[in-house]
Amino acid sequence: MLLSDLGVTKSHSRPHVPDDNPYSESQFKTLKHHPAFPDRFGSIQDARAFCQGFFRWYNHDHYHSGIALLTPADVHSGRAGQVTTARAVVLDGAYAAHPERFVRKPPTPPQLPEQVWINKPIDPTEAPQHFPG
Repeated sequence: MLLSDLGVTKSHSRPHVPDDNPYSESQFKTLKHHPAFPDRFGSIQDARAFCQGFFRWYNHDHYHSGIALLTPADVHSGRAGQVTTARAVVLDGAYAAHPERFVRKPPTPPQLPEQVWINKPIDPTEAPQHFPG
């Protein structure tokens, strides 16, 4: 009911499968394992207040490994390129100051994926061929 109140809609992509939306599952795991997550909420108002603060942190302050260690707000607002460029400058400076610390190659910031899918549509040209027989 809380998710419905917050405008979060249920996914019907794979009904009755516990991991039908891996992004939602990942977010829920982060929520449950957050150090401030209580054993119990005193009321629905307490739960709403906690979740409002949590989602603000999750979207604006928490760095996500699946999106190049950026925040969703950085990606959504178009700041991803600026942040990645600034990180590259810092990493270039670290390499220039201490190249011996980087034995294989100069460091580079993670790159934002070009596409992200929950259930990627099958490209007919890449689909396995089934022959009668």
